[in-house]
Amino acid sequence: MKKYLNLTILIISIITIISGITQLIIPGFVLRLTGAEVSVTSSHFFAIIGMFMTLFGALMIQTVYSKDTGSAVIFWSALQKLGASIAVFAGIMKGLFAFQAAAVAGFDLLSGLLFLYYLQYRKRNEGH
Repeated sequence: MKKYLNLTILIISIITIISGITQLIIPGFVLRLTGAEVSVTSSHFFAIIGMFMTLFGALMIQTVYSKDTGSAVIFWSALQKLGASIAVFAGIMKGLFAFQAAAVAGFDLLSGLLFLYYLQYRKRNEGH
């Protein structure tokens, strides 16, 4: 179980890094992909979000390979994923994003829930 759970968390973290770097470097592409308005301002703020996505993804990779449970890291990374999900769903409801952005929100929602499960799993198996 641990092998597959760690691998799943690792894959989510790598996807987060890749999407974060993409959003950082070419935010207009991601904005168009999600059906959002592309402007200098929206591109700038989307790039900032991409930077934080990259950092959180890298932090989770480091945590997966750490002997310490990294409880705080996993908890705050889960909240980041859940918060991103809520923000994207809210953006869809406000008409800022097209419906296809729901795939992003759903991925973040499931990732956040899985991170919370992973946190409990690591706490239970600490020292083993």
